[in-house]
Amino acid sequence: MSIKTLWFTRCPVPTAFSIAIRLGCLDEEFSADGIEFRSLLDSKDREVRESHFSHTQPNSFRHGGNAPPIWARSVGHDVKIIGLSWNPYSNLVFSLPDRGIKTATDLKGRRLGVPRWGSDSIDFSRSIALQAYETALASVGLTFKDVELVDIVIGRRYIDQAGRPDKTGSLFNAKQGRGFHREEILALIKGEVDVIAAGGPRALDNIAFLGANVVYDVASNPNRLAQVNNGFPWTFTANGSLIQERPDLVSRVLARVIEAAEWAKSHHSEVVRIVALEQGVAEEFIELTYGDRLSQELGVNLSTENVEALRARKDFLLRHGFLAGDFDVDAWVDHRPLAEAHRLVAERRKAAGATTKVPASQPELAGTNA
Repeated sequence: MSIKTLWFTRCPVPTAFSIAIRLGCLDEEFSADGIEFRSLLDSKDREVRESHFSHTQPNSFRHGGNAPPIWARSVGHDVKIIGLSWNPYSNLVFSLPDRGIKTATDLKGRRLGVPRWGSDSIDFSRSIALQAYETALASVGLTFKDVELVDIVIGRRYIDQAGRPDKTGSLFNAKQGRGFHREEILALIKGEVDVIAAGGPRALDNIAFLGANVVYDVASNPNRLAQVNNGFPWTFTANGSLIQERPDLVSRVLARVIEAAEWAKSHHSEVVRIVALEQGVAEEFIELTYGDRLSQELGVNLSTENVEALRARKDFLLRHGFLAGDFDVDAWVDHRPLAEAHRLVAERRKAAGATTKVPASQPELAGTNA
């Protein structure tokens, strides 16, 4: 099958896929083949852009939150898991000091704010908050029966918020990311809810602005499966038809991602800069959120523990009514492209004398006008 364009999209989160894109590695990989590696954001067609959530665009790749691909698979869309990644970060339940909520035990009888983006195919933001609350409550023997869940209606759509002046960027720019939790923050300030939930560098930014106190950090739970949420694990996906008809292209993309993850290990400051650009926050918040581990843990794999975490996330989404139906996670995961990618990387390193194809330095990152 002849292909002229490969499409990509990603969430504004730390991934080796983002590193490879920002460094121009994937453009370089396919330029000699006459194949354009093109962002969904480069299209004005709403249906194409919507594929970030629906996974309907042919010949496309996505790396990011797991709720959209899980939902897409549940409704029968042609999407396969080709890699998983896990970057530890804080996933926080927080409140204002005057509410008297200091620990998860204090949540009993309180109003927990839950966003509702009702017009989207999969309300991943709602799922994030619900799972964070469920974990926090369970840590002290409580359930949703012990609290009041308060819907915070969001009169926007995710895809309407998407867009960047630079087409190599991730889904949301800095302005859009800054306002992502706007309605929840307002509800907290106005006293309509007692706590809200958010994760990552943006949560630290919001907490600093509000002077809020952290009630519970899901990342502090010693049980790895209890930490599962939209970003635990991040999912790397591709169309099943593309894997079937052009497995060579899929493995070449993964090979570049493997190389980018290896490059990141010795370029921590550059990785921090790229992730800050992706998320539209100060580099200091990136360091506070991820620490030194950020540049060391960007690799993709299909480890048993990550697949088990993916299954736990699917079960949560199914249990809370986010999915159209159940499916077999093991059958959904395709191990072949990643195995071939590792073989390809080893072959390239041998041919190049143990060097990788990722640039040894990057004096000018591709698409940094985020």
